[in-house]
Amino acid sequence: MDDVIACLPVCLLRRCDATEIRAVAATATGNCPRYVGVCRKRCGLAPLRGISWGQAHIGRIPGRRIARMAPQDARTVMIRDILTRLCTYYGLKPERLGSTEIDVGPLLELTVVREHAHRTGLSPGDSMLPVVRDMARRLPPTDLLIADATLSLGHFRENPPGGIDLDQLYADRLGTRREYLVQQWLPLHEALHAEAIPAAPTVKRLRTTTESDTFTALANLLATGTGHVIAPAASSGKILVSLPDSTARPGRITVIGDTVIDDIYRVDRFPSIETPTSAEYVEHPGGKGLNRAVAAARLGLDVHLLSVVGDDDSGQKILDYLAHEGVHRDLVKVARDGSTSKTAVIMNASGDTLLIGCRDDRSTLAVEDVETSAAVAVMKASDVVLLTFEHPRGVTERALALARQMRPTPQVILCPTPTVAVPQDFYRYLDAVDYIVATPTELRRMLPDQPSATSKDSARRLRGLGVRAVCAIDEFHCAVWSDEVTLDISHFRGALKRAPGATAAFAAALAYRIVVSDGPLRREDVIWATAAMIPTQKLGPAASTMPERSQVDAIVRLAGDVHQ
Repeated sequence: MDDVIACLPVCLLRRCDATEIRAVAATATGNCPRYVGVCRKRCGLAPLRGISWGQAHIGRIPGRRIARMAPQDARTVMIRDILTRLCTYYGLKPERLGSTEIDVGPLLELTVVREHAHRTGLSPGDSMLPVVRDMARRLPPTDLLIADATLSLGHFRENPPGGIDLDQLYADRLGTRREYLVQQWLPLHEALHAEAIPAAPTVKRLRTTTESDTFTALANLLATGTGHVIAPAASSGKILVSLPDSTARPGRITVIGDTVIDDIYRVDRFPSIETPTSAEYVEHPGGKGLNRAVAAARLGLDVHLLSVVGDDDSGQKILDYLAHEGVHRDLVKVARDGSTSKTAVIMNASGDTLLIGCRDDRSTLAVEDVETSAAVAVMKASDVVLLTFEHPRGVTERALALARQMRPTPQVILCPTPTVAVPQDFYRYLDAVDYIVATPTELRRMLPDQPSATSKDSARRLRGLGVRAVCAIDEFHCAVWSDEVTLDISHFRGALKRAPGATAAFAAALAYRIVVSDGPLRREDVIWATAAMIPTQKLGPAASTMPERSQVDAIVRLAGDVHQ
């Protein structure tokens, strides 16, 4: 039985429970209907050309042998995640190991790397690329091609195949390498003399599923090739920021929004001039950008936040909180001599809030911050870009203009909050927006010349300006108007009148469903995103109320809807 299980494909071993795996192994054939159904549903994979589902999903497949999978221990997971992050931008190159902010110490301490360095007289950093390239050559052809292109290993440089543009295959931008790999899928496999060639994935499928499987297999080879020793980091490895966690992320989102310190006053009722009131006080990181970034990270997405904090204790508190929540801080600028923005939040027992903001203009995003090469590269590598209206004039507009020019174009979610004085300035950029997520009031304020428009009317007018879908959030209800669906999701019942973090939770959950669904917006996606608002009904810091996936799934089941 164990020998059969060892030959099952990665997709099954990673996504099915033990009972399902052993049921498949017991058949020792590829004709188990239950197995086929599980793989179709959970993986969404297509069979190899000319091979049945049964042949494609069990045993040894010509052209892509399924090797015995060692357990994914902490070392393998750690190495896989380092490789995943190193593939961004221009890939794995010796000079990057000395300058990257990624913790590369575990790679430099691999026994295979240290042995190569000792044998050749090279430094561990200079040994890394030839070692990874050699280990990648031991992978099946498809995994070799994926590792070679995404990590820019240069496998074909010594003997270039005819008709293959190596400048595209090993381009400085990861997105270009992925696109070219998919375009040249067949000839690249033929160059490796692959016996059977799987159907080419979409770029999105490559990014969200296939690469993770490849990096897991490569990490296993690196960790177990000749043993693995965890020792103190070598001095040759520049280690600046360790990985936030060791969990494989299904997709990437870039959030462009503010970070502030919320001074939260919890009152039973709002004060008046004649009647003061007492309050409970707490200080906590917040801001519309931070709340959405934290919400997306808790759902399992790989999140980059583009924002600014002040050069003070409050700014450091925000940076520490982002690191704790697993949000990348590489695009969070620390404004020299600037103070971190603060917001006084007065919250009553129903969840209603009054806000008083205090902003230091030195600690706000500028147009040039969006235009940096690092910011543009992260946006290009993202599945979703999420923006708010918190920034000075021109910042959101420039981000939308950049997103519109990118290929492939990321999905754009716009949260038009807080209200801006002249929303008409944004109209010429709305054709770059895939989803607007807003309350009915925020939708009306996007159309100041139509002050009496209903949400449905506002959605129709905004879609006429180029927006592809409008999501109106009213308390814990959601109405959606798009080419694919027209929905009114109103069967989730809240205990509070409203929750300050509800709209942020919805926007992040929508981003998650966009990434994992890999297709047009469906009713199930909107239901799941709407359900994500329910757990935010806690009287306290909005960021701390953001749910994890298991909580959202439980709410969907409670409401009687099946989450796909």
